Amino acid sequence: MKRILGFTIGGLQHKIIRVVISFMLAIFAATTILSAYKAKQLSKTVNETKLEQSRSIEQISQSTMKKVLEASATNATSLRAIISDEMFSDIQTDIMILKDMAEKTFEQKDKKSPAPFELPDPKKAGQYSAQALSEANIDIPNSEMLGIAANMEDIMISMCKRSTYVYNCYIGLSDGTFYLIDPHPENKYDENGDLIPIAVRERPWYTNAVKSGEISFSGVIRDTYINAPCVTCSAPVYADGTLCGVVAIDVFLTDIEEYVENSAAEAGFLCIINNNGQVIFSPKNNGIFHTDFEDEAEDLRESDNAALAAFVTKALEDKTDVVLVNIRGKDYYLTAAPMKTVGWTVMTIVSKDVIDEPTNLSLLQYNSINEQSAEKYRQRSKVLNYHNIAAVIIILILGFIMARRTARRILNPVEAMTAEIIDGSINGTLFEMKDLYRTKDEIEVLAKAFDDLSKRTKQYIIDITRITKEKERIGTELALARKIQANMLPNIFPAFPDRDDFDIYATMTPAKEVGGDFYDFFLIDDDHLGMVMADVSGKGIPAALFMMMSKIIIYNLATQGFSPAKVMEQANSIICQNNEEEMFVTVWFGVLDLKTGKITAANAGHEYPIIRKPDGDFEIFKDKHGFVLGGMEGVKYKEYEMQLEKGG
Repeated sequence: MKRILGFTIGGLQHKIIRVVISFMLAIFAATTILSAYKAKQLSKTVNETKLEQSRSIEQISQSTMKKVLEASATNATSLRAIISDEMFSDIQTDIMILKDMAEKTFEQKDKKSPAPFELPDPKKAGQYSAQALSEANIDIPNSEMLGIAANMEDIMISMCKRSTYVYNCYIGLSDGTFYLIDPHPENKYDENGDLIPIAVRERPWYTNAVKSGEISFSGVIRDTYINAPCVTCSAPVYADGTLCGVVAIDVFLTDIEEYVENSAAEAGFLCIINNNGQVIFSPKNNGIFHTDFEDEAEDLRESDNAALAAFVTKALEDKTDVVLVNIRGKDYYLTAAPMKTVGWTVMTIVSKDVIDEPTNLSLLQYNSINEQSAEKYRQRSKVLNYHNIAAVIIILILGFIMARRTARRILNPVEAMTAEIIDGSINGTLFEMKDLYRTKDEIEVLAKAFDDLSKRTKQYIIDITRITKEKERIGTELALARKIQANMLPNIFPAFPDRDDFDIYATMTPAKEVGGDFYDFFLIDDDHLGMVMADVSGKGIPAALFMMMSKIIIYNLATQGFSPAKVMEQANSIICQNNEEEMFVTVWFGVLDLKTGKITAANAGHEYPIIRKPDGDFEIFKDKHGFVLGGMEGVKYKEYEMQLEKGG
């Protein structure tokens, strides 16, 4: 040890300070590790909560937006379908009226005079007027049927004027003539001023009505004269079973076309599909459907897109819910409502990206807020770490000062005590208690111990004499203990004089006055004899005491009727309790069936048993040893059987 500036290097003072500083550093390290672990767990919890909240926001937002979409899109689609269907229903009613009126007129042709009629008059442009037209090479002035149809002029003009939907009405006659009411007589002539012929009996509205024999709607076509999209509602006219012609009304779809075109917005658009599954109206450049009025237009019911084909098929039959369909690699929400009268359906298409956009914006904002909070947390944690480091340095300095002062307070009496003891060893003086040593702690206890030691030294020789006498007394007691131990073992033979079916004999010679080897035998009942051979670890009185305890435990368990294995297990459990000296005993315990000679036994680490044969030879029975009793709790033991033979 070296002393530098009043500080002993390697001394107790140095060790105390080192222990204090080490303890403080250990506390700091443990606190740091715990704080880091908690911070990591907190960060993990925050991240998990963030992900869970993000999923919750996404699910709730998407669910809400889908419900809004279902309510708004479905209602808008249904409303538009109802409005359009009402228009076609009104047209159907008008065509029925026109059909009934034409049939009655032609049925009464013999009673009515032909009414005058005239060719289209361009001067009447802008007002409804009756116009006579025909197929090529037909003599219009000499047509009798035109004169009959002209009787309907006033009613047909009135029908066009009063109806919101009717743009024109006409009747194509079976002789190839055509009686038309519309406000545009000027467009019935070509650039040369010649009347434009119309193939009346070849037009789809004429042939379809004649073929079906009832009211029919054409597909969407372009009007012959103004090139506007329209649908023609027509019905055949019969008088006395003879076809007179076909009455028809053109329903111009300009408003529907404009409405569909104007429906195109960022959120979605409308389209109309006819009864053939063809898209007849959709906004231009919608990116999905192409509008075609020709017969070659695609039937969406036969589309390669199975989901779209199934949706269109259902939409033409009944109102649909909102369905998510992938079209050309992009997801869209679709809903539709049919127009029963004409057999079409109105379909609303909304991009899923548009529906998901509010959710994505919410998540983006949520993540931004979380990132800002995380950055604030990191900054504050950094500042807190600096504060912690500063606090640790201050605590270490204060700890060093306090440890040194405490060490001096402890070491001053220890150094004085050491000097006095060294002086006493040289001069033969005894150590005496002083006020300096009365520190009310272990130093005072140590000083008293030295004081007591000094006083007791004088008694040392007397004590030796007394101990010698005590040793002689203990020898006498050991002899008595040996006798008592021998008397505890069965030592009277024959052991069972009233039994002639068996005989037993045993003896033991301990290595010292008393020992741990023992044997025992006893009748469990009239037909079963219990036999014990055992050896306690160690010698002397402790082994003898442990032997007597083990003997009593085994005897008590065996006489309760337990099997050898169960006796071993129970005895082991009892011996292991409060076995602070960690002693153990090896035991062989067997139960002899006096009627059959069969021995059921269990071995807890004892020597192999030896069996005497009827011919006088001895044989070692190598049984499977179990673990010793008292060595370990919870040990299981196995039993085995041996057979004794008469005369053995």
